[in-house]
Amino acid sequence: MRRLALIFAVLLTSAIVAAIATASGQGGAGGAYKVRAIFDDASFAVPGEQVRIAGAPVGAIASLDVCTANSTRCPPDTMNKAAVTLEIDDSRFTPFHADATCAIRPQSLIGEMYVDCTPGTASAPPLSRIEHGPGAGTYYLPVTRTHSPVDFDIQQDIFREPVAQRLTIILNELGTGLAARGSDLNAVIHRADPALGYTDQVLKILAGQNRALAKLATDSAAVLTPLAQQRKALADFIVQANTTAVASAARARDISRSIQLLPSFLRQLRPLMVDLGTLADQGTPLASELGSSAAALGHEFTELTPFAKAARNALINLGTTAQKSQAPLVATIPLANRLGRLGSQLEPTATELDKLTASLNQTGAIGQLMAVLFYGTTAANGFDSLGHYVRDEIYVSACTGYATSPVTGCSARFARSAAAAADRAAAATTAAVPPAARSAVTEAAAAAGASVARNASVPLRQLLGYLIGASR
Repeated sequence: MRRLALIFAVLLTSAIVAAIATASGQGGAGGAYKVRAIFDDASFAVPGEQVRIAGAPVGAIASLDVCTANSTRCPPDTMNKAAVTLEIDDSRFTPFHADATCAIRPQSLIGEMYVDCTPGTASAPPLSRIEHGPGAGTYYLPVTRTHSPVDFDIQQDIFREPVAQRLTIILNELGTGLAARGSDLNAVIHRADPALGYTDQVLKILAGQNRALAKLATDSAAVLTPLAQQRKALADFIVQANTTAVASAARARDISRSIQLLPSFLRQLRPLMVDLGTLADQGTPLASELGSSAAALGHEFTELTPFAKAARNALINLGTTAQKSQAPLVATIPLANRLGRLGSQLEPTATELDKLTASLNQTGAIGQLMAVLFYGTTAANGFDSLGHYVRDEIYVSACTGYATSPVTGCSARFARSAAAAADRAAAATTAAVPPAARSAVTEAAAAAGASVARNASVPLRQLLGYLIGASR
């Protein structure tokens, strides 16, 4: 039981100590984190002014103090310095680290000040806590990590008398008074003007990067030399870019709308890009083949140039000829219209002729007609042991006899004069016939001709029916 009680007492004591340490770690009462920052000059800073980190208010100035020879237990490096107690209310910016910095800066033209701080990096150790003496319970920020402002009115006083004369005396005697304290003067100047300290840091960084800077200078020369050669084009690019920017500013609302619609467009574009990727994969062999044939195509285009030059004159002549032929071609328009009408009128005949030729082709009538002619010729042209002979029928009439002079009623033509005499004789014979008998003879001849035509048309119709089919 005693051992359990002892263990419980130890744990309780540890918890109390941890709670006290946590409370003290936050800077004392109220949980605020307090920093005692030492400045060479607090200027017009007063309690209640803001403490900012990256421009955001995180606390306020709690109090101000001056460490003099009459002050008790002030560290030696704080003598004749301004001690500003900063109270940080936002725990997100605590604790401050050893590389933290604070600077007093003006926030208005009427002399109001604020303290601009940087809490430092987490890799650096936290600020040490003041256990005894002035500022006990706060965290100590040395004067080397602070910067005091140079007020604008002090700068203006340099140009006024007697300040200008006194400054001249100070500068004249400065070399003598600080002959052996150059490092101290350098530290004071750096603390007096933060810009000099930052410049020193920049120079140190640049000194550590001198090789990189030298390489940058070399590479810049390599880049800037072509740009210098094309400075006119570059200047034109800047002018055109300005024109484009002005036009873009005028359509700012449309561009904003396009940017808003861009995500949905990209979502819809994704399947197309997948298809294009597939097409590119499949088109790689074709591109390779085109690449191998590019030289031949280039040669073809090279050879095409002389041809184009030679064809130029031909095209010019062709244009001249076309211009001269314009009037004759226009004059053929009536003929073309007549041919168009003729074609329209011939359309039924051409349709029937197409049907006839199609039927002849389908039934083989052309071949059969050729066979009829062949076999008919063979039947008329006989062949025996003596050779070929023509089968014929002997026709005997009054005109079959041999005669050396015209015979009335026969059509033999021995000479032009004889033929003319025969025609005159036939005409005289016809004229001798009376008119009544002449009409009877004409009618009889017409009837005989019609009968012959009818008798001759029957076999022709039968032949055509056989050739084009009974259904036609």
